Amino acid sequence: MKQKRIVIGILAAGLTLTAAFGTLGYGRIVSSAHSFQHYFRAMQSTGASMGMVERLVYSLVLANRQPAQALKPHT
Repeated sequence: MKQKRIVIGILAAGLTLTAAFGTLGYGRIVSSAHSFQHYFRAMQSTGASMGMVERLVYSLVLANRQPAQALKPHT
């Protein structure tokens, strides 16, 4: 019975730490996956003569690009 409590305590602590520190990383992974899926489907629907590998590479590049920063007026 004591071992069961220890195992449950360790699992609860692990889940708590994962939730506390993993949220930011998980959100970024989900966001990147959605971006990749969007670009991959968009390239597939264009009808361009691209192979699967080309669509995969271009989708990965576009999904991982940095967002364009707003242009600042020159002073």
